[in-house]
Amino acid sequence: MNSNVENLPPHVLRLVYKEISALAADPPEGIKIYPSEEDITELHTAIEGPEGTPFAGGIFRMRLVLGKDFPAVPPKGYFLTKIFHPNVGHKGEICVNVLKRDWKAELGLRHILLTIKCLLIHPNPESALNEEAGRLLLEDYAEYESRARLLTEIHAMGCPGGTSAVPQDPNDGPQPKKHAGDPTKRAGPSAAAVPAALGNGANGASTTTSNSSSSTNNVAGKKKADKKRALRRL
Repeated sequence: MNSNVENLPPHVLRLVYKEISALAADPPEGIKIYPSEEDITELHTAIEGPEGTPFAGGIFRMRLVLGKDFPAVPPKGYFLTKIFHPNVGHKGEICVNVLKRDWKAELGLRHILLTIKCLLIHPNPESALNEEAGRLLLEDYAEYESRARLLTEIHAMGCPGGTSAVPQDPNDGPQPKKHAGDPTKRAGPSAAAVPAALGNGANGASTTTSNSSSSTNNVAGKKKADKKRALRRL
């Protein structure tokens, strides 16, 4: 979506900049703000999944896009982190009244963010964009909760923003073996190390066997001496 910075009047841009700066300095509880210095008409945020909901423990990335008619027309909201919720479409679009018929220019961006966070606590199946989630919410809450929690664990946990956050370190995970095609250069103990290890093991075994045999001979000799002494007494 193209930037609308050039389409907004200067006084609106000043108001938007002022509000975003205030949000960044004092964000609503459980919400982080990531303002863009290049385009203040697109605001990125991260919302913590509220406790007591299937979204608890997750971090959900979201963006608000201010159109050229803002603030007369409400911004559009999108979840960037995949979520199973009645009021979030398959492409992340958000359906909430404050972004539609209940919008008023004086409400501001803070009010929108708080409303969307409340939507995670109290979904509205009557205006469902995800019909399956809306149906399960009304007919089989246990299944709805299970599906919502599963997607939360897959996409919104483990790192900030879930699977759509910072790319993994290329050194993480299994690494290809060096010289895998050349059997003479495959990773493993060196040729010199193997015989040495085997030699130590053999010596150790030999020493143990020798000690054991010596001990056995000593016991046998003692028994013979004891037997001779007993015969003399007779």
